[in-house]
Amino acid sequence: MEVDSATVWNANWAWSLPLIVITVIFHVIGLVLLNEQVIRARRFLHSGRGFLATFSVVLGTATLVAILLHAVEAGMWAGVYVLIGALPDGRSALLYSLSAITTYGHEHFDLAAHWQLMGALEALDGMILFGLTTAFLYGMIRELLLDRPGQHR
Repeated sequence: MEVDSATVWNANWAWSLPLIVITVIFHVIGLVLLNEQVIRARRFLHSGRGFLATFSVVLGTATLVAILLHAVEAGMWAGVYVLIGALPDGRSALLYSLSAITTYGHEHFDLAAHWQLMGALEALDGMILFGLTTAFLYGMIRELLLDRPGQHR
């Protein structure tokens, strides 16, 4: 298949745009559910005892959940890469996907030539997802620090 054909170009967009929308929705839902748990954890912060320890556990847990969200989203992309034949197996697809979604880009696996635009679009998706995670963690930290005992808003 010729790499420059409009059909190939359109197929890359046709697979990538729904994946971007699905992963962003999945990510936001995950962050909303995580935020509900952080709100529940705030009552322990109000007790005034062990603020730093509780804050650290909440932040660490939120970070781990965010990492798991990103891993599942990379897995979604990897599954599609295997489905369309862009990569030969799940292992190489997941390694490629994690490399693309983080914009790390040093993995030695390459997508089939006519699917390479998808790699760039996955990197775009990764920037959006990591931006959402960064905003969420920043907001969470800010709220928890402003909410600590002895702090006035």
